[in-house]
Amino acid sequence: MAIQGHESKLDSYNALLNECVSQGTVKEGQTVHAHMIKTCYFPSLVYLSTRLIVLYAKCDCLDDARKVLDEMTLRNVVSWTAMISVYSQKGYASEALNLFVQMLRSGTEPNEFTFATVLTSCTCSSGLELGRQIHSFVLKTSFESHMFVGSSLLDMYAKAGRIHDARQVFTCLPERDVVSCTAIISGYAQLGFDEEALELFRQLLREGMVPNHVTYASLLTALSGLAALDLGRQVHSHVLRSKVPTFIVLQNSLIDMYSKCGNLAYSRRVFDSMTERSVISWNAMLVGYSKHGMGREVVELFDLMRKENKEKPVSVTFLAVLSGCSHGGMEDKGLEIFYEMKKGTYGAEPEMVHYACVVDLLGRASRINEAFEFINKMPFVPTPAIWGSLLGACRVHSNFEIGEFAGRQLLEIEPENAGNYVVLSNLYASAGRWEDMRTIRELMKEKVVIKEPGRSWIEIDQILHTFHASERSHPRREEAKTKLMELSTKFKEAGYVPNLSCVLFDVDEEQKEKILLNHSEKLALAFGLIATSEGSPIRVIKNLRICVDCHNFAKIFSKIYGREVSLRDKTRFHRIVGGICSCGDYCRALLPSSLPFFSRALLTGRAPAFFSPKSRAVCFSPEHLLSLELLRSLVAQSAPFSVFEPRPPLGLIQPLGASLWGWPGRPPMGIENQPPMGADYQPLGASLWGWPGRSPMGAENQPQLG
Repeated sequence: MAIQGHESKLDSYNALLNECVSQGTVKEGQTVHAHMIKTCYFPSLVYLSTRLIVLYAKCDCLDDARKVLDEMTLRNVVSWTAMISVYSQKGYASEALNLFVQMLRSGTEPNEFTFATVLTSCTCSSGLELGRQIHSFVLKTSFESHMFVGSSLLDMYAKAGRIHDARQVFTCLPERDVVSCTAIISGYAQLGFDEEALELFRQLLREGMVPNHVTYASLLTALSGLAALDLGRQVHSHVLRSKVPTFIVLQNSLIDMYSKCGNLAYSRRVFDSMTERSVISWNAMLVGYSKHGMGREVVELFDLMRKENKEKPVSVTFLAVLSGCSHGGMEDKGLEIFYEMKKGTYGAEPEMVHYACVVDLLGRASRINEAFEFINKMPFVPTPAIWGSLLGACRVHSNFEIGEFAGRQLLEIEPENAGNYVVLSNLYASAGRWEDMRTIRELMKEKVVIKEPGRSWIEIDQILHTFHASERSHPRREEAKTKLMELSTKFKEAGYVPNLSCVLFDVDEEQKEKILLNHSEKLALAFGLIATSEGSPIRVIKNLRICVDCHNFAKIFSKIYGREVSLRDKTRFHRIVGGICSCGDYCRALLPSSLPFFSRALLTGRAPAFFSPKSRAVCFSPEHLLSLELLRSLVAQSAPFSVFEPRPPLGLIQPLGASLWGWPGRPPMGIENQPPMGADYQPLGASLWGWPGRSPMGAENQPQLG
């Protein structure tokens, strides 16, 4: 009878605690806990105490959960594992590891779930050594071949950057399930081994693996890195056909994949089709617009996010918004958002990365002195990213004094970073300071600092082809090189002049032209012309930033052959259609504030999107410019502004007219390759590719998903 009474109490308490756990109601759970203490109910205390640990953990009462564990007179492996799991899931890795050691000292033997749980806390570099020790411990037990333990081991090695160790663990697993397969694919993708992730996925499919939504999300991450749009569309189609549950994590990966493959139309369609969005969904779409230089769309989407008020913007959100304003030429809007952050309007304080974005924003707007002053007033010690952004801006806008200072700061902070040496030496070269440039190059040799070689990828019939500037590993490189020579000759006959200022070596002009012609993205474009059908788009991805000459080359390539060209470099996307690039490709001429009234005929229709009253930057087009002589005389009226003669055309067809006034190195713009300026002109229209004046892409003319 007494036993039945105890069982009845156990069942009652268990049912009550389970209900509290499922509902996440901590107050009711505390009431049950208090009743257990008052009635001195001790039978089966280990089980019920473990349920209390789970309850408090779910309600984020970690101190209460730990107190329950510490007050237990008897603990088993389940109670220890429950608390270790709580710490691990909440991100308290050191507490989880310390508790595991305490458990071993108490004499309790861990089971497979304990090992699997504690290994997830060893993913950081500091915990890897202990993770190896736990791995050695596992090898001495019967849990070596257990699926849970194996998956946790390979996940630990992958997240710690030891992908080869992870692959060895995966290979040694006697059985593989979708969890272990997904873990290794995710490890490859997260570390940038995109081709290996894709090949492993294909291999596992042949072995009979049935992917789940997490597997597809990991694969899409790899395809994003490869910019393999056709493969990404196939995966998307397979997901739709196989009716895999479209969890948010999978939809977020689709948004990211399409945007990184240069197809924002698909990204937005996936985003708009979501019935529920997380902050990651918003961030993925914002980052996509930002990388494509669509500042206006970034701001509009950010405003929509705030209007819906379902997800609170986080640090990454503001990073995407500020970056979008920077790439979109909207420096005043970016500064407005940043200073609103400082006031607390958005409930988020600016962090170092946001300050770095402002430096980049000011640098792109040629406000170098203002950027330098901003750095000096920051509440943080400037990071290499901040000095690097300033140095890059000084290189572009020829501010040698501040650029040299920024470069020297970088060499002190990051003496092993090859990029710092390269940009500083390029700054010296552009100033004609060849001795200083050679000194920096010699310093690189002394420190054995190696510059990352440029390479480009292009996907043809679901096969990725890689081209290097110096290597000859591609089997059809010579064919591509021959075609490239033909293109160069053809473009020169049409008026193309290589931009030799992109070659920062003290060599003759003929040698500079040869160096330019060997750039990997040009080889990829030539190969794409050979290997694809007429009229089909060509998509190229570059591991470094594209130079001005290659950008101009791609524009004339698109114009002459009627091809859409998508170029993704280290910093952003360039979608080129009919010789016009989505990056804006506009000229900023600094004008005095006292300049007389400018009629609409003087400014292009793009002026509303890119006019900045503070920096007095205006976009010009030869089509709508009243007269270069008139402009020259107007500028001459206001000292101390210098007067520049129009430069000869650089990098596009000569007969189209002079290059944009006052911006060396920019290609010319003729009447025929300007966007339409008719009565339907919409200066603030939401054109998908961010070119005001074009019709926005609506649902009726968006491409269909296959």
